[in-house]
Amino acid sequence: MTSNKINSLNDAIELVKNWKSADNKVVFTNGCFDIVHLGHIDYLEKARNLGTKLVLGLNTDASVNRLKGPTRPVVNEYARARMMAAFEFVDAVILFDEPTPLQLIEAIKPDILVKGDDYTVETIVGSDFVIGNGGEVKTISLVEGYSTTKLIEKIKQL
Repeated sequence: MTSNKINSLNDAIELVKNWKSADNKVVFTNGCFDIVHLGHIDYLEKARNLGTKLVLGLNTDASVNRLKGPTRPVVNEYARARMMAAFEFVDAVILFDEPTPLQLIEAIKPDILVKGDDYTVETIVGSDFVIGNGGEVKTISLVEGYSTTKLIEKIKQL
């Protein structure tokens, strides 16, 4: 079952320790992934290809609401987590409610921290921690023209 990929923080910490002891390179990224589109798929595939395991920090409904406003998320956290877990290139999903994924990054200690190229390495939350622990921080080119906000606006115009 893909729901087995949805982990508590404590379970994810153990999972990552086991992966690392087996010489896997752990990549971490995070986001809301409210309405999944081509940009998300492309981004996550590229993130996973940077290592051997991909851990995805997924914003809870409350967190998305605080970040994106009262009409978001469109899709609830359980459904979003199940969808993310269904992708073969996502190895673990962890829900987080904090304003940023910093606590999650510090607990997971990924080898590679990844965000889209709408960020710079200096503006990525947790970059100092990952680099300070010998890891890498990378940005991935985003597919132009795809965003959840743009998709919602397009749907509203129909």
